[in-house]
Amino acid sequence: MTTEQLAHFKTRLLAEKERLQQELNDFGKEDPRNPGHFEAKYPESGGASEDDNALEIAEYADDASIEASVEAELKDVDSALKSIENGTYGVCKYCGTEIDQKRLEARPESSSCISCKKVLTQEM
Repeated sequence: MTTEQLAHFKTRLLAEKERLQQELNDFGKEDPRNPGHFEAKYPESGGASEDDNALEIAEYADDASIEASVEAELKDVDSALKSIENGTYGVCKYCGTEIDQKRLEARPESSSCISCKKVLTQEM
């Protein structure tokens, strides 16, 4: 991979990292005891009825699920940025082949080639 291509993907990954961090900050706050892990904010509607409480719990559960998904995406982005620094970006971590450029354009944080991903997700 050329220096220009690496710079292109690094720029995209840094922008994605910033977006994901902002999204996580909107959902909750970072756990000071566990850096990189966020906790969803518990919504307070102000109501005291059982319906209000149920709505708050449902909203919290939804936010916690989304927060976990966004946090996982952020970890993938951070791993991709580290692989750029280590000189291993664009190489499948399972089989060692080069990841197709089109796959990296679609998902710059990819760490596996399409063939290995299909095997891992059993999409044969």
